[in-house]
Amino acid sequence: MWVFGYGSLLWNPGFRPAEAVKARLDGYHRSFCMRSVEHRGTRDVPGLVLALDAAEGASCTGMALRAAEAEVEAVLAMLRERELVTAAYLERHLTLALDDGRQVDALAYVIDPDHGQYCRLPLQEQARIIATAHGGRGPNTEYLHNTAAHLAELGVRDAEIEWLDAEVRRIAH
Repeated sequence: MWVFGYGSLLWNPGFRPAEAVKARLDGYHRSFCMRSVEHRGTRDVPGLVLALDAAEGASCTGMALRAAEAEVEAVLAMLRERELVTAAYLERHLTLALDDGRQVDALAYVIDPDHGQYCRLPLQEQARIIATAHGGRGPNTEYLHNTAAHLAELGVRDAEIEWLDAEVRRIAH
């Protein structure tokens, strides 16, 4: 079983991948389009987390993470408990283009655009929310900064993430 990591799964997959390969998913882009009411915010003061948002002509580069055969059931259960906590994500099997030339079907969590947690906000508002929100898994800033750092380590340029990372650091200090 392959899993597509594009946000927190890059730096906190929750399992030890048997294989990890840089990969591209077409038809979606990485976006802070999901209000976080559990992990990085609260119901009263939601934070923002990344989701894959469908968009024609878009693509998202991240990591394809393969679970060891003996761990597939445990990994799937852990991912469902973590990612489907509010049903804002939809579990999908999508085709990834791996950097080594292979194509694999992978589990990916994409935003449900009809869910109440879905939002499309200007970048400045995203930065303001991320700079102050805090949830059960810690500050929203930690989520953003860890994701930005891991994308940079992978050599993945994401202009919105880079801008948000710099702006949130400016606001928070």
